[in-house]
Amino acid sequence: MAALKTQDVRNIALLGHGGAGKTTLGEAMLHAANVTSRLGSVDDGTSVLDFSDIEKDRKHSVDPALGHLEHAGKTLNLIDTPGYPDFVGGALTAMAGADTAVIVISASAGIEVNTRRMFAAAAKAQKARALVVNKIDADNVDLERILSSITETFGQACKPMNLPAEDGQAVLDCFANESGSSALGDVADAHTELIENVIESDEELMEAYLGGEDVPPEKLLAAFAKAMVAGAVIPVLFTSGKADVGVTELMDAVAGYFPSPADMPPVSVRSSPETDAETTDLATDPSAPMVAQAFKITADPFVGKLAWVRIVQGTATPETTYVLRDEKKSAKIAHPLKVQGKETHECSEAVVGDIIALAKVEEIRTGDVLHTDAKPMFRDMPPLPTPMFSQAVAPKSRGDEQKISGALHKLAEEDPTFRVTRDTQTNETVISGVGDLHIRLMLTKMKQRFDLEVDTKPPKIPYKETVTIKAKGHHRHKKQTGGAGQFGEVYLEIEPLGLDEGFDFVNNLFGESIPRQYLPAIEKGIKDVLTAGPIAGYPMQDIRVSVYDGKHHPVDSKEVAFRTAGKLAFVDAVSNAKPVLLEPFVNMEITVPASYMGDIASDLSGRRGRILGQDMLPGNICTVKAQAPLAEVMQYNSQLRSVTGGQGSYTMDLSHYEPVPGNVQQAIVAAAAKEKEEDSK
Repeated sequence: MAALKTQDVRNIALLGHGGAGKTTLGEAMLHAANVTSRLGSVDDGTSVLDFSDIEKDRKHSVDPALGHLEHAGKTLNLIDTPGYPDFVGGALTAMAGADTAVIVISASAGIEVNTRRMFAAAAKAQKARALVVNKIDADNVDLERILSSITETFGQACKPMNLPAEDGQAVLDCFANESGSSALGDVADAHTELIENVIESDEELMEAYLGGEDVPPEKLLAAFAKAMVAGAVIPVLFTSGKADVGVTELMDAVAGYFPSPADMPPVSVRSSPETDAETTDLATDPSAPMVAQAFKITADPFVGKLAWVRIVQGTATPETTYVLRDEKKSAKIAHPLKVQGKETHECSEAVVGDIIALAKVEEIRTGDVLHTDAKPMFRDMPPLPTPMFSQAVAPKSRGDEQKISGALHKLAEEDPTFRVTRDTQTNETVISGVGDLHIRLMLTKMKQRFDLEVDTKPPKIPYKETVTIKAKGHHRHKKQTGGAGQFGEVYLEIEPLGLDEGFDFVNNLFGESIPRQYLPAIEKGIKDVLTAGPIAGYPMQDIRVSVYDGKHHPVDSKEVAFRTAGKLAFVDAVSNAKPVLLEPFVNMEITVPASYMGDIASDLSGRRGRILGQDMLPGNICTVKAQAPLAEVMQYNSQLRSVTGGQGSYTMDLSHYEPVPGNVQQAIVAAAAKEKEEDSK
């Protein structure tokens, strides 16, 4: 068999909203290429791409799946991705392995939340894009409306590459054919519009076309991939994966017209993780030193940890050695694998542009660059949403703490949108994900793979405490125990600092009223209080403490005495300085159909939120920017789904801290006092 050439590789990711039929379309492509002997089905659990027990139970994808096929002399690497918003991290990371984002739209449901999100993410990642309208044979579909909404939402670059015919039982090629008709219009008109978009991306072809010359088909063919990479053409194709309509035509388009890795802009790497570090462009040269990037970590029940790797320069063989990031230690590839769903088989080499998997690679993380050259190499992955839906977890069985910690960190290694933290302020282990469904699925994975279970509850809000006015405090510590006693007296003044300015300790003593060697002890006493404030036991911040007077005893003064005096003088001052609780506020960006704008505004107002602005997007979509207290929107994922019927999405990240309103503070203080009372029993 001849060695694979980069020009013969096509890497596509199937993206879109849940239920659009991405996995079924991928199964139809594998079946049409004779990779499978029967058409795999998500519904009956025979899917090659949805192979995990969780996916079979739920009948939808929860993780990306990798497959490959041969068609028309080309190798197609196919990445199937989950479509539900909670699993968006898997779709975004999978995009790093692809050259073309094939965004699948359900003909019956139309353009949905994740359709828009994936289209925008693909554009930002500089991927070529194609749209596939699937399920065209479904009942009561309005394909004309779908095509119109595609143009309205995604722009005039979207042009049909084929059109449905025979009531959704066939498609007509609009690129190769100049005649024919379909329910969506004349093929000749679609052909002309598509060709003109292609020609507009090439100055030489444009001049010839405007001069009345016939553009040879081979030149159009060469220009098509270039036009897709430039975003001048976004082909729209029609299919029914389940009925095998338009599937072969889609494969023909991918193999014949979509860009290969050699057509894409050069990949660049940095010399350090810093964004302003020196960059180097890599070459799609199979003879150059090998450079690759791991874009997905998975767990295989038989071979263990797998890293999906995209070769971005050179050629990988079993003998190829590599180093990671800026490390010096090298490793050998040893067993490059091609992945077909849950199956893997060894391959002799992988040329630049190809996708392989590496086994037994404990040190590789998502996004890592593997390189033969010794110089450090780093490359960013597509930006991921900040996981803001959190739950505090505790083991159901005593003694499982270490096992659970290890299992959670392994799951986090596979999914960059799943995070595990230990909150030192609240002493809780907190897991965070994109949404409640995401968290539930990760805990199901932990149960199935590690036989570990946890109890969950909403995490404690990380409140803080501070003071609002200047105040003075004083304490004399005097203790006589029969021998040498303890004595220390401290006068101090406190004042509020600006937000997030921390803690400042100032020596304003005159003379030797307090010997200087006791100042560190006074500061330690104050910091004893800072860790658990007097209002509700939360850490204190943004306070300046000035020690301005005091007394000491030449025999009885000791560090322990001044530590106690400093602590209680500080408590005295805080009680006079109008202390308040501070709560975290988050920035939110909420994307919903415009018809829900009023409901969103009303709901946020009831959560003490503030709307900062709103923007209208194509397709009658509205983006709302707001700020709200974290305590009010911890479970916002569920509320947004309820309000919008699942059509809304949002991002959230920490903004700043603000004083808690008086009535809310009273409730928090009462709850803290009750918890303290229960803990002391």
